[in-house]
Amino acid sequence: MNMKYKRSLIAFLLASALPAVVQAEPAKAREVREPEASTGFTLKKEKISEKYMVVAANPHASKAGQLMLQQGGNAIDAAIAAQLVLTLVEPQSSGIGGGAFILHYDKNNDYLTTFDGRETAPQKANHKLFLDKEGKPVRWLEAVVGGRSVGVPGIIHAMKQAHDKYGKLKWRKLFKPAIALSEKGFAVSPRLHMLLKKEFNPGLTKLSPAKDYFYPNGKPLAIGTIVKNPELAKIYKEIAEFGPKAFYEGKYAEDMVRAVQQSEIAPGLLSMTDLANYTSKERAPVCTSYHEYKVCSMAPPSSGGLTVLQILKLLEGKKLAQYKPNSPEAVHLFTQASRLAFTDRNYFIADPDFVNVPTQGLLNPVYLKSRSKLISDRDNPNFPVGDPTMGEVAYAKDDSFELPSTSHLSIVDSAGNAVSMTSSIEMGFGSTVMVNGYLLNNQLTDFSLSPKVGGQWVANRVEPNKRPRSSMSPVMVFNKDGSLKLVVGSPGGSRIINYVAQTVIGVIDWGLTPQQAINLPRITNRNKYTTLEKGTGLKAIKPWLESKGHTVRISDLNSGIHAIEIKEGLLFGGADPRREGVALGESSE
Repeated sequence: MNMKYKRSLIAFLLASALPAVVQAEPAKAREVREPEASTGFTLKKEKISEKYMVVAANPHASKAGQLMLQQGGNAIDAAIAAQLVLTLVEPQSSGIGGGAFILHYDKNNDYLTTFDGRETAPQKANHKLFLDKEGKPVRWLEAVVGGRSVGVPGIIHAMKQAHDKYGKLKWRKLFKPAIALSEKGFAVSPRLHMLLKKEFNPGLTKLSPAKDYFYPNGKPLAIGTIVKNPELAKIYKEIAEFGPKAFYEGKYAEDMVRAVQQSEIAPGLLSMTDLANYTSKERAPVCTSYHEYKVCSMAPPSSGGLTVLQILKLLEGKKLAQYKPNSPEAVHLFTQASRLAFTDRNYFIADPDFVNVPTQGLLNPVYLKSRSKLISDRDNPNFPVGDPTMGEVAYAKDDSFELPSTSHLSIVDSAGNAVSMTSSIEMGFGSTVMVNGYLLNNQLTDFSLSPKVGGQWVANRVEPNKRPRSSMSPVMVFNKDGSLKLVVGSPGGSRIINYVAQTVIGVIDWGLTPQQAINLPRITNRNKYTTLEKGTGLKAIKPWLESKGHTVRISDLNSGIHAIEIKEGLLFGGADPRREGVALGESSE
């Protein structure tokens, strides 16, 4: 594209964007639901291992992954077994009714790749999916609850694709821990109980069979209640025996389609053809240098990977190592880099099979260095969108919800292979449409509800078979000699990007252990306001930030970071104290 014409186009798009985006409901009401409900903070001890490490969002899941490694499996085997258990014990966050991004490192071949198991929009969906009869976005509840928001689940296909290429154990073996736990039953955790009690997802009390499963006798499942899920065990046995075909075709697929199309709230468009035609995709990762390290993550449709890498590169010349962790100066610089990166994210990133995403341009060192010069000692809420100089402009400033209920697991096996996997069903408890023992996602609300802004198409609008933009950001960091240093990721909606970037900075710039970096009070800025984690020492720097022009809010920031650092022949695992995950390893003795 001619550069002069390109700059004119950007200017035109910016001018067109001046009218406020129509929102599904008032900003204040949306903000209440933005951070996932807080369920406590429990300090955790760092785990050190000589052989392997599994860090997942629930002890049952970590144990399932560990069992696969003890039985001769590898990182991919462990990740699949752990995720299948998470579907049962952490239904609010992820499951086989949703999608995932899998970042995999093959140590023997020194090869890094990714598997995109993101959901897709049904063939019959179009840009009017979330518009009412007057052409305005529907209300929040009408968008996120029910069948309309359900995308074609991709996680089963992605896990099988990864297993076919890298798995070591038999596919059916990976299902045994989850099947056994589904039949035997698991004790309801305090976190699951509290999320149910707070009615984090209002649809959960409205739609059967979910309301009957989670609210027996009209009350939320009590802490310690033993819950069995024979329906989930049954479908797991079929998928274990016959592979993804048992999920995407036949009786279980028919059950899923019926549940979506006949939902009592907002019936959806999912069809048998949509399920039969779904394919996960192996994609090359995106990588950039950061100091002497190489940092890699997921390519689009993840916006998270590119945005995390941009934040790091924008800060590279700021020498964060000179500041103490979370010092006022460091926090200010971090928020400004995040503002700049989110500005680009909201204009340029969507599904690369539908939009020409300028990936290389967004990571161009010269471009990012010029953008970094825009950072001053004052908060700037009006950073202009950049010109990444590659490809066509993808105008993607939208009003998607990008709600934060997601899960992450990090694994390194005894051979040095690694997995960083982030999975999600979108909002807590997804669409609340439940079938065969699992919840279906509401990922279609990650598309922009408004297909046009200022007369211009939004790149991240709903289109048939399109993948919605995601903020999931599985990351791996490599040393100068090419060896693996860090495996990390987090849940948290669009705040994932800040959570992961801050943790990488904690380890690389401030020399913290993974657990120390995870324990740091969280800071976010998504090119809006600066948020400081509630109940932490960050409150003390609020006046200083405000003196620099920041609008500051104090809120619960419920990350779920799970990280593993490889250092001096040892594995150091850390789990987020804000959730219930644990790190499990083993010594060589």
